[in-house]
Amino acid sequence: MEITSYSNNWSYPTQVRVGAGRIRELAKSCGQLGMKAPLLITDPGLAALPIVEKALQICREAGLEVGVFSAIKGNPTGTNVNDGIAALRAGNHDGVIAFGGGSAIDAAKAVALAGRQSCSLWEARNPANVDASLMLPVVAVPTTAGTGSEVGNASVITDEENHTKRIIFHPQMTPAIVILDPELTLGLPPKLTAATGMDALAHNLEAFLAPTFHPMAEGIALEGMRLVKEYLPRAVRNGADVDARLQMLVASSMGATAFQRGLGAIHAVSHSIGALYDSHHGLLNAIVMPYVMRANQSVIEPEMARAARYLGLPHGDFNGMLDWVLALRAELEIPHTLAEIGIDDSKAELIGEMSIKDVTARTNARQLTAAEYQQLFLNALTGTL
Repeated sequence: MEITSYSNNWSYPTQVRVGAGRIRELAKSCGQLGMKAPLLITDPGLAALPIVEKALQICREAGLEVGVFSAIKGNPTGTNVNDGIAALRAGNHDGVIAFGGGSAIDAAKAVALAGRQSCSLWEARNPANVDASLMLPVVAVPTTAGTGSEVGNASVITDEENHTKRIIFHPQMTPAIVILDPELTLGLPPKLTAATGMDALAHNLEAFLAPTFHPMAEGIALEGMRLVKEYLPRAVRNGADVDARLQMLVASSMGATAFQRGLGAIHAVSHSIGALYDSHHGLLNAIVMPYVMRANQSVIEPEMARAARYLGLPHGDFNGMLDWVLALRAELEIPHTLAEIGIDDSKAELIGEMSIKDVTARTNARQLTAAEYQQLFLNALTGTL
């Protein structure tokens, strides 16, 4: 696979506090960023759990006037973000705690970006429209190991009116402080552990294969894949395995760190399906992954052989990697086809058209046509490898 350009900009993430029990440093982290009245943004499921109440208690005991906003869908929408902005302004909050999975963190980052701006949320997609001095600080606390949004400078938000996922980006959007506390992930059910973990694998895999010059990201992606191989099955088998949970949090952050190199067709197709069917992003990535690998096979065989050797697979070639992905999905009880999760072929042509326009398609290992994306989707629907 040929590198498209040796001219690129590199940036690496933020201050990360790693280890069991580090949630105790939440209030201190907020204080270091000048927050006196943070808004904790999470999802409805987490909002009712003790881990959120514990986080709020930590903040209140430190004298912080913390508020809560939790009206976030699994695929966060522009309406969710705008409602969060309204809550931010109503409570006169001066910072954001992004607490939860990728959906809550993406929404929280968008609220912090656009909350004090004079432009609308969608206008804020253009960094030139954003006054960086008005952006609010963010402390990110992931409770799933998948998206790595806690170390990213973008959010994926669904535009309900146009039925598409839009990426909101700003170079200063990355949370200033991240807390990776595996104890917060112990209650994640096996199916969600598997789906989010496969999302982390998708990020690392596509970053490794992106045709852009970024050897540091390439190395991180390779090691991120190894962590997923070693620890995701453990975390799914035994949700109380703190070490496996910690390693998967790290693999997740590594994937998002690495994908500044680029993503690819796994995400282009998953974003399109998710916008139309409101399906879980990590699960979609997991299902379409081998079909994308097959579609890209002609240009990724050398890289796949290198990855297979690094991972210590029985066969050090493309087929070795494909077999491993298929075996891992089976072990984790990931469905083999999109049809198994209720997706149909009625929007196949539209998915092809949407996928080629998705920003992640730009760095796929090879450029696919809309017709090829449509066929890729149909292959994933029917199980045609």
